[in-house]
Amino acid sequence: MSVIGPRPERPIFAGELSEKIPFYEIRHVIKTGLTSWAQVKTRYDVSAEDHLRKLQYDLYCIEKRSIFLDLRILVKTLSAILFFKG
Repeated sequence: MSVIGPRPERPIFAGELSEKIPFYEIRHVIKTGLTSWAQVKTRYDVSAEDHLRKLQYDLYCIEKRSIFLDLRILVKTLSAILFFKG
C-alpha cells in the first residue's frame, strides 16, 4: 500500500462493481493508497453513480500521475483533517 493511490474497495463490492462498471479493473493497475484524488473530491459513495464518479477521478489520477498531483492530494487531505471537512 502506498500513501497516494485509489482507495481499496472491499472484495465483495469490487466484484459487483467490476461487472456493472466498464473499466473498473483499471484502477487496480497501481498500488492502493491511504488517500486519493477521488477521496478528496467526492463524498462517501452510496450509489452506482457515486462509484462511477470515483472511478473517473481514479482514472484521471492514474493518467496524470505526477509528484505535483500527489502533493496536491496530500495538501487537500491534510486540510480536510485539520479543518474537519471530511
